[in-house]
Amino acid sequence: MSSFLSQSNSNSKIQLAATAVVSAAVAAGAVLSYQRLQKDERINRLKQSIPSPHDHEPAPKVARRGPLPKPDKDDEHNQILAERAQAGDFDDELILEQLARNRVFLGPEGLEKLRNSFVIIVGCGGVGSHAAAALARSGVSKLRLIDFDQVTLSSLNRHAVATLADVGNPKVECLSRRLLAITPWVHFDLRMEKFDGKSADSLLGGWKGTDRKPDFVIDAIDNIDSKVDLLKYCWDHQLPVISSMGAGTKSDPTRIVVGDIGTSTDDGLSRATRRRLKLLGITSGIPVVFSTEQMGEGKAALLPLPEEQFQKGSVGDLGVLPDFRVRILPVLGTMPAVFGYTVANHVILKITGYPIDYIPGKGRDKMYDGILAFIQSVEEKIIRKAEGGSQENCLGLKVPVTVGDIAFLAEELYKGRSILTGIPTKLVLIRWEKPTSSTLIRIQSGTEVDQKSSNVKLADLVCMTKEEATRHLKEILLGDKTHADLYDQEVIDKVAAKRKEAKLYEQFR
Repeated sequence: MSSFLSQSNSNSKIQLAATAVVSAAVAAGAVLSYQRLQKDERINRLKQSIPSPHDHEPAPKVARRGPLPKPDKDDEHNQILAERAQAGDFDDELILEQLARNRVFLGPEGLEKLRNSFVIIVGCGGVGSHAAAALARSGVSKLRLIDFDQVTLSSLNRHAVATLADVGNPKVECLSRRLLAITPWVHFDLRMEKFDGKSADSLLGGWKGTDRKPDFVIDAIDNIDSKVDLLKYCWDHQLPVISSMGAGTKSDPTRIVVGDIGTSTDDGLSRATRRRLKLLGITSGIPVVFSTEQMGEGKAALLPLPEEQFQKGSVGDLGVLPDFRVRILPVLGTMPAVFGYTVANHVILKITGYPIDYIPGKGRDKMYDGILAFIQSVEEKIIRKAEGGSQENCLGLKVPVTVGDIAFLAEELYKGRSILTGIPTKLVLIRWEKPTSSTLIRIQSGTEVDQKSSNVKLADLVCMTKEEATRHLKEILLGDKTHADLYDQEVIDKVAAKRKEAKLYEQFR
């Protein structure tokens, strides 16, 4: 009997526990169902409040090459939703849910910074379109898109959002129309213009007539002149900027890195940009995305131009590389996307203050200072010899060479190696030719000498090791030997070619 009562009591406890579990599950299900119904109701109210596309017949927008095709029903619907969202008529809880993963990663404060940010993207092709899409999806609320070009059939292999229907339409219009369907609350400022130094103030100015400066500028331009103009303007005006280098002919996504402009290597666009910026005095301080991938046998390369293209004019004037009027770039469709997302990732981390721990590039400033001091010393010795050994003429002597000039010559022109032996250590720059007249320039005011400087130019200097330069100074610049006495004809010819190239680049100083 006691066994029966004990078993009954145990069964009652089990039944009570089961009842409690079922009740809790039913209650939780009811709460979740109620929350889901509330959310669905908010979404349905928002959708129902949007007028039918047939009620709105906006005039077609005019592009540079004529009117755009009439938007389809989905486009009109998205545009109306965007107008309401940008006017504040959009449930913020829905936006936060869409951005929930970013909010968890960046934290509420980080996401808020991102949502309040203003980013400018210059160049909306393969790299720029993916950067724009990533920023819009991540929460950036103000995007200015700048590009003068239109979507082409050949660009569909790498563009983030363009479709066949977009071919012939402005890239900025295509991007904003597609992204508004994803993030209707984002405000777009579209500029169908080619960026250059003259338009910089307008294109990089405040947000829609205000004094709100951009939080970041993205350089996704593949034209060298425009690229240099943009980076120089951002540098001079202290605008945060990141630059994408060339994705063409690249195939290894594991070689894409973020580094300083002074350390970027291995593609024509990067090399040309570094050279021009160094001649403008910018040797470091601009982050860039570039690939360390090396060219090799069997890999894609710049395609040659047909002969008829060369007959059209000076083919070296419009390309990053000599002998290319129009660059025919083989581009693997995936690589611009990787570059674009890397650029966007950097911008997101910087705006939100998220910790960044990139592998640092090798510093060269100390080396440049040492080379500058060596040039100064050599120029003083040459002047002392020409002026009869007088030390007075060397007091206060200035050398018209900057750290940027040194970086260009040592790193870009001579590839960090001695022109004589190819040795890459203990490098200096020194005059090649023995001066035939005084190298001292005096600027006088009345009887007083206000300034003394050397007349040395970039094309005068060549790269050697310190030991080689010391011998060159003693036996040629201060002695009586000729180049033929010390060097073979191959070296002399190599130096002549390098000096000719340096003279060409002096125009960009």
